[in-house]
Amino acid sequence: MTTQADEREERIVDIDVSEEMRGSFLEYAYSVIYSRALPDARDGLKPVQRRILYQMAQMRLLPDRGHVKSARVTGEVMGRLHPHGDGAIYDALVRMAQPFTLRLPMIDGHGNFGSIDDGPAAMRYTECRLAPPALAMTDSLDEDVVDYVPNYDGREEEPVVLPAAIPNLLVNGASGIAVGMATNMAPHNLREVVAAAKHLLEHPNARLDTLMRLLPGPDLPTGGEIIGLDGIREAYETGRGRFRMRASAGIEQVSARKQGIVITALPYNVGPEKVTRAIKDLVVAKKLKGISDLTDLTDAEHGLRLVVEVKSGFNPEAILAQLYAMTPLEEQFSINNVTLVNGTPQTLGLVELLRVFLDHRLEVVTRRSRFRRTKAADRLHLVEGLLIAILDIDEVIAIVRGSDNAAIAKERLITAFDLSDIQATHILDMPLRRLTKFSRLELEAEADELRVAIEARTRILEDDSELRRVVAAELSDVAERYGDERRTVLLAAQASPAVEPESVEVADEPCWVALSTTGRIARTGDARRPTINGTDRACALTALVPSSARAQVGVITSDGQLRRLNVVDLPVLPETEHLSVAGGTELTAFVSLEPDTAVVGLVPLADDSACVAALATASGQVKRVDVNGPASRDQWEIIGLAKGDRVVAARPCPGDDHELVFVTRQAQLLRFRAKAVRVQGRGAAGMAGIGLRDGDEVIAFAALSAQALPDSVVATVATQAGALPGTTPGTGKTTPLSAYPSKGRATG
Repeated sequence: MTTQADEREERIVDIDVSEEMRGSFLEYAYSVIYSRALPDARDGLKPVQRRILYQMAQMRLLPDRGHVKSARVTGEVMGRLHPHGDGAIYDALVRMAQPFTLRLPMIDGHGNFGSIDDGPAAMRYTECRLAPPALAMTDSLDEDVVDYVPNYDGREEEPVVLPAAIPNLLVNGASGIAVGMATNMAPHNLREVVAAAKHLLEHPNARLDTLMRLLPGPDLPTGGEIIGLDGIREAYETGRGRFRMRASAGIEQVSARKQGIVITALPYNVGPEKVTRAIKDLVVAKKLKGISDLTDLTDAEHGLRLVVEVKSGFNPEAILAQLYAMTPLEEQFSINNVTLVNGTPQTLGLVELLRVFLDHRLEVVTRRSRFRRTKAADRLHLVEGLLIAILDIDEVIAIVRGSDNAAIAKERLITAFDLSDIQATHILDMPLRRLTKFSRLELEAEADELRVAIEARTRILEDDSELRRVVAAELSDVAERYGDERRTVLLAAQASPAVEPESVEVADEPCWVALSTTGRIARTGDARRPTINGTDRACALTALVPSSARAQVGVITSDGQLRRLNVVDLPVLPETEHLSVAGGTELTAFVSLEPDTAVVGLVPLADDSACVAALATASGQVKRVDVNGPASRDQWEIIGLAKGDRVVAARPCPGDDHELVFVTRQAQLLRFRAKAVRVQGRGAAGMAGIGLRDGDEVIAFAALSAQALPDSVVATVATQAGALPGTTPGTGKTTPLSAYPSKGRATG
């Protein structure tokens, strides 16, 4: 008696585990390589991508139709063509709709299709339809241009490859990981790829160097820069190579007081959140200094814009170099052109990739022309039969009426008019109303058109040069329709400069700080004393003082206050030999002023030494004072003013050898030695400087060093008749200062 256990034992089969593993692994590897991971070199699509585009074309989801739910498309593709799960199908659909992933998106998505940093919404929330370029990929599918194979269950058929009028593999690139191999291909510019393809079509033996003049390198969807062309050439020659991608960034004045690094394009597949996170981590770890803020101003209207605000006293160029070296603002792209050619994985260079695509297009156009010629010939055959029937329509009618059935009528028509079986059948199926004189004219015109079309198709099929001309014309058409300008800048190889830690901060180099009469302030880039551009009438200076980049200056106002200002915060003038203060920044961006308060001078500040300045008031008071104040404050008083008085001017006056010069509204001038004015404390009101007549006031004041005295002149302008002897209003004169004798303090 046999038990169930015995029956189970009898079904046990002994196998060689190593052989089973080898066979199963090879089967799995074959499936991954050919059915999932690698694109076909002809249309540049993986099977899932091809099935999505084909199914959407079958569903007539054209660019001029409405969007449909992505879930509907995913379901149709999964049920009919691709039984590998909806997740893989929707992921492929989303990638074909993302403009930052493909250089030429094939699907027009509506809804949240994600970003570089974030995934898309679920398929039930998004909608899609074919993008215009997809029409060029699926055109002529119903004209026997490609072979079809049964789908996974044998109930339907699907194309082995799409007609692909666009060189999609080079334009959109590809990436995938198979078993034992992987592919990673860079996107390119459609117009450049078409130009190279047309050249190779006309010159089949063209060299790589010639093609690279037309197609110099990849063109990434996100723009940016590519550094190093040697790796690109190696990839175009061997199918493997690498290049560096770099973000597009520049130095801008992001606020009145600070400069910043503005990033407008990122490397391929690098998102702003990834960059932001990397920068913040480096700042927190104190590996990156000089950054005060990071703002993401990216929006749909203006595109990517990351603003990295640089602290005062730091070199933006050096910080940018550090960002390139330490963050994803510079990444490497490794090209590995592995693709399927006639079902075999191969690593191809640029020439081979273009050649495979062109051979495919030549075959597609050939099969299409043969199909269209056959269709036109068949139609012409029918039209010629109709024309024969129209010539003797009465006999045709008599034969039909005299026949017992359609079969006999067809045989009699064939015998009477020497027609073919197809022609006779078509005549019998044609309504009598079509067999009129007017229809005859239409048929004759149609016959002529068909003969011209057949002749044109025959030329394409029999003349290789005509075939290549048609392919080239179609390539030019897709480039004109769907192409755009290059986004990525190609730069020759250059080593990233090494950034020393001490170079990040602005060096304490000597400079000059200038304040214009129009209220703009700036500093020079070096220690050369600037001169005024004589052709710029609007350029006159209120103050010009020596300083250094990391020092401070004091801004003295008419209310007797001093405001501290960091020189490093000031904008740098591009020219130092001729000063144009129009290039500076409004002083009000750095200090706030009351409505009735004016800036009357600049003085250098120093923590380790006295900074003596001379001040003059409208009432004739003079004061020398050490303007240094408390380190913890940015504003303090330097003179105690009487009610109604104001400071007219303030000038640096460090030595007793200086001379002080007063000029009054009534054209009075007084000069005397600075040693006559002792240095007082900041709260003192000063001492008498010049004796004034009734109604007079001080309008100008200067403190001149001994070296400047010989070359100093006094320039005066008459504001009314007689203000200067023998003058009219507006008259001016210059007089050497030496013509005015030195007198004592507080005299007239």
